[in-house]
Amino acid sequence: MVLACCTSFALGALATATLTKTTTAPATGPRSAAVVVRPVSFLSGLGSLPSAVEHVRVHVQAQVRAVRRKHDPKPTAPSRATISLYERTTAPRVFRKQGCGAAKRGATGVVILDFGKPAYNGHTYGTILFSGAFAGNTEITHAMAAYATGYVRCLPSGSDDRIHLARGTSNYHPSVPSVYKAGRKWAREILRLQRSLRAANFDGHVTAAAADDVEPAWDPSFWRTRDFYRGYADSRVGHPLYNYGSLDGGIVSGYWNAHQAFYVTGGMRYAHAIPEIYNRTMAQEWAALAQVAKKRYHRPVKFSGVMTEHTSSNHGVKPRDAHRMLVRELAVQGHGNAPARVPAAYTNIHG
Repeated sequence: MVLACCTSFALGALATATLTKTTTAPATGPRSAAVVVRPVSFLSGLGSLPSAVEHVRVHVQAQVRAVRRKHDPKPTAPSRATISLYERTTAPRVFRKQGCGAAKRGATGVVILDFGKPAYNGHTYGTILFSGAFAGNTEITHAMAAYATGYVRCLPSGSDDRIHLARGTSNYHPSVPSVYKAGRKWAREILRLQRSLRAANFDGHVTAAAADDVEPAWDPSFWRTRDFYRGYADSRVGHPLYNYGSLDGGIVSGYWNAHQAFYVTGGMRYAHAIPEIYNRTMAQEWAALAQVAKKRYHRPVKFSGVMTEHTSSNHGVKPRDAHRMLVRELAVQGHGNAPARVPAAYTNIHG
């Protein structure tokens, strides 16, 4: 827009300056001097216009880069990414091993265990694991308790490390009788896990949470995602529901409008965002949503970190770089005054 305005101004000025040229004709008789208007071609003056436009474009880009550099996050203490997992089983021994490994790595922050999409087997609600097997809600809760057990028991003596252990699902074509009821039951299992953590005296190191891989392309109508979130909210669980999904084109050219996207990232009282940031475009989409939320709803998107899928084989964006991308784009959207803050918290998910 800045470039377009400057171009329009340049054209107007150039046309005004070159369209006319006035001279005074010499007096030849009793008549007073007459003003003679001589048309002057302005086409030759357009030769300098491309260079003027290019100068403006370069200047605007330099300003954007300066804002990004100024707001480049420089953490005062190292922050290591947690490892989140796509789960293929609910075997307690596997989860105890996973939790123990996290403790030995010094994991602190949000850990998401993704159990797949919501499902129903005719008797109970649960999910379809990434192995294709069905897992009931009770099995999932026992698996998460085993992870917590492994984590706490493998912590060094006197450690004050702490994780938020999030029970993950997605909005990918839920095969359940009621998505609203699935959300309520998901919330109740969070409370059940938290009670067991308290009973085992693990709650000083592990806090229960929920998570949802929300992708607009999986639910263009939005109503299934909305119903799951409504069910979760109506349970008054008091524990966060982390959206670790994407915006699939953003709020302008994507599937959902700003109101819908904001509802699952801060509009619903328990909703928080740990957005997938795999490239700059994704960071720009999330920053644009944050700017609209601040201006239109006067509330921030509640960022709780960023998510990546970096491995040595896929050469994806690293967690710290993803965080830097999002912070920079938020600063650009807010013209130096970021519309939301992103803690230096990262999680890297793989299977």
